Amino acid sequence: MGIGSAILLGIVQGLTEFLPVSSDAHVRLAMIAMHMSDTNGAAYTAMIHFGTILAVLLYFWRDIGSVASGWAKSLGSKGNKNSPEARMGWAVFLGTIPVVIAALVLKKPVETTFRSLYYIAFAFIGMGIVMFCMDRFGKNNRKTDSVTLLDGIIIGAWQIFALIPGMSRSGSTIAGAQSRGFDRANAAKLSFLIAIPTITGAGLFEAYHSRKELGHGLLMPVVVGNVVSFVVGYAAITFLMGFLKRYGVGAFVLYRIILGVILIVLLQTGRLDANAGADDDAPKGPTLAATR
Repeated sequence: MGIGSAILLGIVQGLTEFLPVSSDAHVRLAMIAMHMSDTNGAAYTAMIHFGTILAVLLYFWRDIGSVASGWAKSLGSKGNKNSPEARMGWAVFLGTIPVVIAALVLKKPVETTFRSLYYIAFAFIGMGIVMFCMDRFGKNNRKTDSVTLLDGIIIGAWQIFALIPGMSRSGSTIAGAQSRGFDRANAAKLSFLIAIPTITGAGLFEAYHSRKELGHGLLMPVVVGNVVSFVVGYAAITFLMGFLKRYGVGAFVLYRIILGVILIVLLQTGRLDANAGADDDAPKGPTLAATR
């Protein structure tokens, strides 16, 4: 992977990680457009998550500091276990468990079968509809200081959908938070905070798993990708927080549905292969013939 490709993928990753449009799917599509193999697509995407997670840490550093402090104090016998900060800390902790279990159980299909463009196309459309319904019909009146442990578990469980590229981790967790009655801005904040351990863990796992490749020409592209994804990711968070307050998720829903429909048309007309970029011996997702 050249530096130019790393910069481009870093831009795509940083821009789409926090916008509810699925970074994994867009990186997958970008790699196809650049005629690159998808063999290490999932691993590379995870390794350049460090840039985007740094963007979250910097943007929400005050919230993260107070939550970490409140959670740490709640561990003591005299700590306030019911403070908003303590409850948020426990919500983030408990919300990480479901997706970790699911990722371990579904690791093989996540890296192979689920990367079929048919899965991605229908995920774009399906989650777009879910996001619209949650934004349109949710109560949208709760703030993060009312978060409960049950909220953390339920919203965290929505991250499982994001194991399928196209679903979007931010899109699914924002929808999950709105299903619990949180308003748009606070749903987005919850989505970002709950993402921190999940994205960090995925990045560390893939960095360790691919440590040999990092020493054979991949280290510099990963570094460049992380720097670019950090800068673009921070800008994307700033944009999204303001945009959601004023306009909601409608524009993202429309984008997802249009892109999903375009993919289906390209697949059904044979202009695009559902398993483009995959190794010949890798397990495949649905094929063009099987879905006609």
